[in-house]
Amino acid sequence: MSAAAAAIPADRSASLFRWNAVLAGLHLVQGLAILAISFAKSPVVTSPIVSTYLRFDTATSHLVTAQRSIWDLPIGPAVALFFLMSAVAHFTMAFPARRWYEAHLGRGQNPIRWIEYSFSSSVMIVVIAALAGVQEIGTLIAIFGANAAMILFGWSMEIANEGRDKPQWLHYIFGCIAGAVPWVVIFVTILVSATEPGSAPIPSFVIAIFVTLFVFFNVFAVNMVLQYRKIGSWRDYLYGERAYMLFSLIAKSLLAWQVFFGTLRP
Repeated sequence: MSAAAAAIPADRSASLFRWNAVLAGLHLVQGLAILAISFAKSPVVTSPIVSTYLRFDTATSHLVTAQRSIWDLPIGPAVALFFLMSAVAHFTMAFPARRWYEAHLGRGQNPIRWIEYSFSSSVMIVVIAALAGVQEIGTLIAIFGANAAMILFGWSMEIANEGRDKPQWLHYIFGCIAGAVPWVVIFVTILVSATEPGSAPIPSFVIAIFVTLFVFFNVFAVNMVLQYRKIGSWRDYLYGERAYMLFSLIAKSLLAWQVFFGTLRP
């Protein structure tokens, strides 16, 4: 990977433009469709968000655990939100920031991708957690933050390895550690719920979401390894860039339509 930015050939620039323009449209259409579906269903499907805290019990003169409802997270609009975030990102790369975007691609970097993922995939993991039964606001904020940290380590990985022949993997390793935390929390929540005597069975669509999205989140990590190991077609950074685009669309679509058939279907 050269330290100097490599110019992207005109034909490949045109191909990237088409990819981003088409993907902006596909994400926008799906986001608007989910938004319309979610508001067409009455009542709107929500997940409760609560806050757990300590209060002083005057009867016993002890601190006791208390819980208060904070908000009901509307699942459909949350799903639409990560689609719309991706639509904005792809539109930005296709049009107003096209030259800046392609200049950074020539250096083996895509800051817009990481900025978008840090928000959109973090919303996705919060939706998955909420569907799995995670309701405490502090836990959901931590899940969002750990996932965002994982994504931002991806950005720092690209910056740290600009111009290096031998990859420096610490950023990648730290990102994997941060990214594992939300999945551990969700898995533990599902496990506790499944083994609690008398608890309602976990919906099969929630298990399907957990498994399929866990796989797809890890596919992104594999894509980065293939890029930096320069294996096969991944010797070309732009091949990996298109793979990121495709995986992002598939992952978001899988989550959205599994949620639709599980909760939003009329």
